Amino acid sequence: MKYFLILLLALVVFVISVTLGANNNQVVTFNYLIAKGDYSISTLLASLFAIGFALGWGICGGFYLRASMSLKRAKRKITRLETQLEQPVELSTKTASPASVILDKE
Repeated sequence: MKYFLILLLALVVFVISVTLGANNNQVVTFNYLIAKGDYSISTLLASLFAIGFALGWGICGGFYLRASMSLKRAKRKITRLETQLEQPVELSTKTASPASVILDKE
């Protein structure tokens, strides 16, 4: 529910920016690294907002995926260690007590 509200807020901001930009039809020259182009302010504002939004979600999604994978690995390790802890410990019979050695000789 929390993420839905954040997405809804971002969508409202996007719609408001497009609405405000639609009333301003001024053309500006946008010079980026590869080329230069003439765009209306509304188009430039909407496209840059969408690129930033998608980039932010991608980066946060990557961190979320990394954290969830780490959590899954830790849970698997915990269950494996718990099963090892529940198994009975078998004592080895390699060391014999002195009484058993005396009895074996007779």
